Amino acid sequence: MGVGKSTVGQSVARQLHFDFVDTDQLIEELAGLSIPEIFARHGEPGFRAVERQVIESLADREQLVIATGGGVGANPEHLASLKQHSLVVCLWATPDVIWQRVRHQQHRPLLQVPNPQERIRELLAQRKPFYCRADVLMNSGLRQMRQVVQSVAHQFRLASRKPPAA
Repeated sequence: MGVGKSTVGQSVARQLHFDFVDTDQLIEELAGLSIPEIFARHGEPGFRAVERQVIESLADREQLVIATGGGVGANPEHLASLKQHSLVVCLWATPDVIWQRVRHQQHRPLLQVPNPQERIRELLAQRKPFYCRADVLMNSGLRQMRQVVQSVAHQFRLASRKPPAA
């Protein structure tokens, strides 16, 4: 959360002439509820069940930039599914940068705890082994968003090149 996935994803999609989807938005559409409402009514397991449906529905899509929630990359099944048909880019930032970006946002159920800064640190520590499995890791906390967009688009172009025939 707070690393610029949606902002970067939309811009990269425009540059590559791809469609863009945000899994959080698709989850809300499928559930007919906002993410905080899903968490309030069904808890995190209910949210993750809808998230799984959304990820599965994207498996056959092409020319698509997908911005996922932070928990998607930490789920081994989701990560494996995405890596089969996608270049997986993990944008990251330090806990302090993330906190500065999200501290005034009330729509983040995982941060509705007494110490949200500590929760950010915990989530990052839990998810780090999975995030490190991404094809590309990029620190979005040290760069301007336009630089991150250019770097992600460049990484996609490099990954899309077919190796010369032997």
